[in-house]
Amino acid sequence: MTVSAAEARNRPITVGAVTVLPGSSRRSEIPVASLPTGTWLSLPVAIVNGRRPGPTVWLSGVVHGDEINGVAIIRQVMGRLDPQHLQGAVIAVPIVNVFGFVNESRYLPDRRDLNRSFPGSPRGSLAARLAHLVMTEVVEQSDLGIDLHTAAGHNVNIPHIRGDMTDPATRRLATTFGAPFLLHARLRDGSLREAAVRRGKQVLVYEGGQIHRFDAGVIDVGVAGILRTLQSLEMGSWDDLPAPDPSRVAMSSSWVRSRRGGIADILVDLGEHVGQGEPVAVIADAFGSKPTEVRARFDGWVIGRTLNPLVGHGDPLVHLAADAGSLQT
Repeated sequence: MTVSAAEARNRPITVGAVTVLPGSSRRSEIPVASLPTGTWLSLPVAIVNGRRPGPTVWLSGVVHGDEINGVAIIRQVMGRLDPQHLQGAVIAVPIVNVFGFVNESRYLPDRRDLNRSFPGSPRGSLAARLAHLVMTEVVEQSDLGIDLHTAAGHNVNIPHIRGDMTDPATRRLATTFGAPFLLHARLRDGSLREAAVRRGKQVLVYEGGQIHRFDAGVIDVGVAGILRTLQSLEMGSWDDLPAPDPSRVAMSSSWVRSRRGGIADILVDLGEHVGQGEPVAVIADAFGSKPTEVRARFDGWVIGRTLNPLVGHGDPLVHLAADAGSLQT
């Protein structure tokens, strides 16, 4: 007897020591490494395995240990998924860099950047071993992924998607996500995105907010964007999703940097458009003497800025996305 697509059942998914049957959800704790005290730290993973077949999507947060918005985004998304009605599966790792998260640090204890350590190795450094674990247990079982980040250091980002906007399939997914900006970004050696793309996976990187903080607006955009993406893949339906505004697409971006040391007043806000030659910051000394204007070198949209008024020569001030247009979703 022929089984119709509607009646077909999904496959079981095994992550770590846990097997998740179709139509169910479970959590897995995958041991990573022990601390000097002998206490083990584990990678927390949640799997929602839909009853019917479909794509497998991974969600990852906190690859950098101080970028915590992804935790809030993933836990809200997972709360909206019903394995009885989901087609396909979602594998979620809200805290990839468990060591950095515990220490409130971007890096691992050996000062390595996990997002420059992929695809990793089972016999390498701590960063390499953790990267290898994520690749083998999560990425290789998935068709595509959404990796959640914030700005680094003292900076803040407007919500935007980074990916290969020259690839039609990636661009369609990015447009569906519905973030205010879509930024074409080259692959960075050693990043999770680079390692996954080399294995034939589609990857969107969501950027928004700042380190050590939950930003409600950034989280809302992320949750709605992920659910829209799943919906576009016919994995489920969520009728209450807000309609996104058209996204602006930029094929390049660059930081406007400080021309001197001093105290900076940033003159532009996130999402604001500035023209070539317009001032974006003023730098002066502690008394406000001898102010120096810093001007935009090209027309662009402000997608990031520093929050730290203390700047040195060459420090990043304002991140401008150039050549912006509009994409209708």
